[in-house]
Amino acid sequence: SGGGGGSASIAGNASTSGSLGYASLGGLDAVLQEVRELVEYPLTHPEIYVHLGVEPPRGLLLHGPPGCGKTLLACSIAAELGVGFFRISAPEIVSGMSGESEAKIRSLFKEAAEAAPALIFIDEIDAIAPKRETAQREMERRIVAQLLTCMDELNFAATGGQTVIVMGATNRPDAIDPALRRAGRFDREIALGIPDADARERILGVLCSSMRLAGDLDLSTLARRCNGFVGADLAALCKEAAVIAVNRIFGDLFGVRDAGGRAAGGAGGTGKDGA
Repeated sequence: SGGGGGSASIAGNASTSGSLGYASLGGLDAVLQEVRELVEYPLTHPEIYVHLGVEPPRGLLLHGPPGCGKTLLACSIAAELGVGFFRISAPEIVSGMSGESEAKIRSLFKEAAEAAPALIFIDEIDAIAPKRETAQREMERRIVAQLLTCMDELNFAATGGQTVIVMGATNRPDAIDPALRRAGRFDREIALGIPDADARERILGVLCSSMRLAGDLDLSTLARRCNGFVGADLAALCKEAAVIAVNRIFGDLFGVRDAGGRAAGGAGGTGKDGA
C-alpha cells in the first residue's frame, strides 16, 4: 500500500457538520501537519506544484474504528479551506440499474473538476471498491474500474490548473481493492485510532465549549475515566449529561420526583444548573 500516516483520533461538534473548520476538532494535533501537507497545501497553492512541474497528491485514505472522526475531519478541512465539498456514501452510488453507478461516479468527478479547488469525500469506500477478486457482482467490479479511471484522469489539465483531492474513509482498509492504494490514487493514508487520555481531554474540551458546566467538573479526570472511548462515544456522553441536567432543572421547577425521591434526572450529582 501507499505511505502510511500517523495515528490520532478526533471528534468535534457533529451538529455543525464541520462548519467551524479546524476549530470544531479536538485531538487533531498528531495529524494536523499531515493534513496540511497532503490536503491544505495542494488545494490552496496549486501554483507551486505547477511551477515545479509535478502533480500534487490526489488521494488520501482515512481509516480507523467507527466514531473516530473520519467524516468530521473531511467536513472540517473543506470548511476551513473554503473549497467545494462533494460528499457521497456507498449506498448513494450503488444502483440496480446497469451503468447508473458508474455514471454517478463520472458525474461526481466532473462536478468537482468544474468547481476546483474541491474536495471529494467517499464514505464507506470499502463497500463500493472491494477487492475485485472477492467482488460478488459484476457491478462492483465495474464501479472499482470506473473509480480507478476517474482518479487517473484527475490532473491539472482536467481541472484548469486547480486541485481536486479525493478522500476515502473506511473501517476496513485491507478490504479495499489494492489498485486503489497505488501511486497516484489513495497513496497517502492517515490512521485515526482510539484516543489516549490527553486526546480525550481535548475532545471533551471542544464538545463542552458551549455547555454550562458544574464548577467542580474536571475534564482531565473525566477523560481518564473514559478509557477506550472514541470521539462519537464522548459526544454521546456529553449529550446524555445535558439531558440529565435539563430533566433535573425541570424536575426542580415542577416538583417532578423519581422513584428515589429525587428531582427527575437528578442522579448526576453535578452543580445545580450545570451538566
